[in-house]
Amino acid sequence: MRKLTSIMSVLMAVVGVAIGATACATAPATAPTAPAQMDAAALQTYAGKPWDKAALMNTTVELGRYRGVPVVAEFPCSDVCPNYTVRIIHYRLPADTSCASVGGIEKRVLVPVAITVLPKMFCIPEPLVASGQYYAR
Repeated sequence: MRKLTSIMSVLMAVVGVAIGATACATAPATAPTAPAQMDAAALQTYAGKPWDKAALMNTTVELGRYRGVPVVAEFPCSDVCPNYTVRIIHYRLPADTSCASVGGIEKRVLVPVAITVLPKMFCIPEPLVASGQYYAR
């Protein structure tokens, strides 16, 4: 009788797993939501807000789309983190797309790498260039 009870326990566990797997497999998949369109004011508002270096170091945040092109805020840090974390707001250009073709302006900024900083070129949304808000330390 004891053997029958343990066999039944195993059988019930297998059936439970199969039912759970079937339920998960048949659940409708949700399409990822596209980033929201942003205007110049929304870009400038985000760029003007304070940010937490410790929470955001070494991350990239998708902000939305400006003129139909994805815009991200990148937070690289190296060496003395989170103190040396910087924020760079820039376009994430699709392959084979030039910065000029989307209305962006190329800017070279200093990015923390190991124990130094190195210049790197980014495509910046035009509304952030005059104020310099695309780069913050």
